[in-house]
Amino acid sequence: MATDDPGERSNAIVIVGGGAGGLELACKLGRRLGAERVTLVDQQLFHIWKPTLHEVAAGTLDIHQEGLSYEMLAHDNGFRFVYGPLVALDAARRSIGVGAIHDESGEELLPVRELGYDRLVLALGSTSRYFGVPGAPEHTLSLNDPASAEQFRLRMLKLLAAADMRKQRDGAASVDVVIIGGGATGVELAAELREASAVHTRYGLRRLDPDRDVRITLLEGSPRLLAPLSEKVSAAALDLLRQRHVDVHTDCRVTRIDAEGVEDHDGHRYPSELTVWAAGIEAPPLLRALGLPVNKSGQVEVDAQLRVPGWPGVLALGDCAACAGPGGRPLPPRAQTAHQEASYLGRALLGEARGRPWPEAPYVYRDHGSLVSLGTSTSVGSLMGVLFSKSWFVEGLFARLMYMSLHLMHHEAVLGVRRTTVLALARFLIKRATPRVKLH
Repeated sequence: MATDDPGERSNAIVIVGGGAGGLELACKLGRRLGAERVTLVDQQLFHIWKPTLHEVAAGTLDIHQEGLSYEMLAHDNGFRFVYGPLVALDAARRSIGVGAIHDESGEELLPVRELGYDRLVLALGSTSRYFGVPGAPEHTLSLNDPASAEQFRLRMLKLLAAADMRKQRDGAASVDVVIIGGGATGVELAAELREASAVHTRYGLRRLDPDRDVRITLLEGSPRLLAPLSEKVSAAALDLLRQRHVDVHTDCRVTRIDAEGVEDHDGHRYPSELTVWAAGIEAPPLLRALGLPVNKSGQVEVDAQLRVPGWPGVLALGDCAACAGPGGRPLPPRAQTAHQEASYLGRALLGEARGRPWPEAPYVYRDHGSLVSLGTSTSVGSLMGVLFSKSWFVEGLFARLMYMSLHLMHHEAVLGVRRTTVLALARFLIKRATPRVKLH
């Protein structure tokens, strides 16, 4: 096993997980402390902002154009990148094990390695939670990472091409897609798929009617879509989806899934050639297997300063961390949560590197609202604290501009450059607003 010499760690900070929070933290620290002290570990080679995975799945966002290479980001921001999965954690020795990497034929490209740390930040994100529904793990796709989004896109494209061919002999040929879960991921994917299917017909699949022949069904177990958000946001999203011929069913609890469809608690069956699970998330099971203190959802328990009690030097942020917000309620698994936690830890770790003690002031979450994308021209949501600490309902083009600005802010954080000028914003909006789909 390859090993970093503990004597050469030089107050090493190791961050495991290159999602929104982990990558932003690595970039901020790397620019100040350098590659000798900051290491990012991830089992992927490139990063895509997770809120855009539904666009990758629909084909309206090219994964190869938007993906950011971790090696490139490491070079530009001054941290070291280590490719591989977390497989072990030795708190006594302050070291982690990074798993081997194999190619498609099974040949080992990189061996198992051991990295020493003085501070370890766990930012492993989340995975799907299936709630024991029979057939869910085997017969659904989840948009948890770029690979799953790309798998969905290719499967959808093949189904559309096959249905277009069948139209020559069967006028009723269609594609049935069922999305389970009416949260942000499910709602955004339904809207993006409808938009993408319309573009596909202009690109050559001319026998398909995008509204009639691409049947999109959205199933939500609670009484309304986007349950954590306001009723006004929920109603606006429902209205926009129905205008786009998305079949929405609320109070619909899924009880069984197979290769040909989905059944609910009332015995209704929804035919499906492609089923997406967007009904719940949990922290990776690895965290429990490593012996870390976790809650019922598998999230690592942390204190008010994002430290793991009883594990000196270990911190956690983002979806994998059980951090309490106002009133003791768990913080929502959103990109803004990870971003704020990364900012807090960035200040604390930089201060510690300069000889200051760990801050006594706790991490405080500030809810800036939520925005849900409903295609290239429309979004809905609420903004918190914009004026007089009120919540403001927003929709249409203004909401879409605000949604896109979040992506720009993430790029600024990880690229270390100012991209908020009028010119940069205009170029970005033109690129993202032009309806295109990837057809290969």
